[in-house]
Amino acid sequence: MIIQDIDKGKAFDWGKTSSDYAKYRDIYPREFYDYILSLGLCKDGQRVLDLGTGTGVLPRNMYRYGAEWTGTDIAENQIAQAKALAQEAGMNIEFFTCRAEEVSFPENTFDVITACQCIWYFDHSVTSETFARMLKSGGRFLILYMGWLPYEDVVAGKSEKIILKHNPDWTAYGDTVHPVWVPEVYLKNFVLLSQKEFRVDIPFTRDSWHGRMRACRGVGASMSPEQLAAWDREHREMLEQNAPEKFMVKHYVSVAELQVRK
Repeated sequence: MIIQDIDKGKAFDWGKTSSDYAKYRDIYPREFYDYILSLGLCKDGQRVLDLGTGTGVLPRNMYRYGAEWTGTDIAENQIAQAKALAQEAGMNIEFFTCRAEEVSFPENTFDVITACQCIWYFDHSVTSETFARMLKSGGRFLILYMGWLPYEDVVAGKSEKIILKHNPDWTAYGDTVHPVWVPEVYLKNFVLLSQKEFRVDIPFTRDSWHGRMRACRGVGASMSPEQLAAWDREHREMLEQNAPEKFMVKHYVSVAELQVRK
């Protein structure tokens, strides 16, 4: 995938991170899922479409609450992991490979559409229309995000510096607590009902944080093998020097809830 406003137009491929993604990125805390449930969403027979589903983290973790889930992702390797993990857990979730702009279901199919960690990658002039069409009257569109806080957390800050050293084109650095982006074009078809941000501390080991970093866009999805090997050595050395075997990393969650105008 190449998007001119992201990583200075450098290509990235989430499929290259799929094994790490499956192992290390299922890290959303209880508070994340509880907040979604507090909105009355993704539960009790509702039909939910999860776009940019990756390895199906959101559908698999919320499956127990009774919604009927469909997940899509642009990367075949991600969907293969999602299917395998859901099958292993005995979950009946439909997953298929498709660009968000090409997802097509009949009008009024879904109660909820979710986009977690992926809103930046869509062609919003297309998806703002198709999402509204696929939602039922009163249906909701949830934009979800969780990020680490490099200016407040020493390990996160040092990890970012190492990524930038080996991949200076990476642009997803320097995050602070702020509302998740709601592209203005969506407000033609949706009403913004609420936005919420809250802080969370996420537990890691040295190995799981290293894997989490390797699974990010600026590392495993875009580095050359030579860059990745150099990053791997330096990041492991940093963790040995700066982090105990088990530690917490400061993050925040940001959610926007939109309702379709029909």
